[in-house]
Amino acid sequence: MRQATRTRKSPGEKIVKDIKRATRKHYSSEEKIRIVLDGLRGEDSIAELCRREGISQGIYYKWSKDFMEAGKRRQAGSGPNHRHLAATPNYTSSNVMSQCSGNPKSVARAFYIDA
Repeated sequence: MRQATRTRKSPGEKIVKDIKRATRKHYSSEEKIRIVLDGLRGEDSIAELCRREGISQGIYYKWSKDFMEAGKRRQAGSGPNHRHLAATPNYTSSNVMSQCSGNPKSVARAFYIDA
């Protein structure tokens, strides 16, 4: 059998990796929702939005999927009792934005988006 050769990282590479990990930007729920709502508005392309925000398109689509799934859960009735959203017959992005006045904190509370 062949033995697998392992490449060891030098201590310098480990330090650089740790620094990159520590200085990586962490987005709050409100920031994620703001970015997803900007994408849903369709004023700019997703690629342009992602470049401006400094995220990959894969991250954007993951956040968008999480946002939509949270909306589905909220519509199904699992989540907090927000009367202003409970009265909304259909959970579309425009309905949510109008009910929450486009305020990302309201949307985050309504949909329980995890950071």
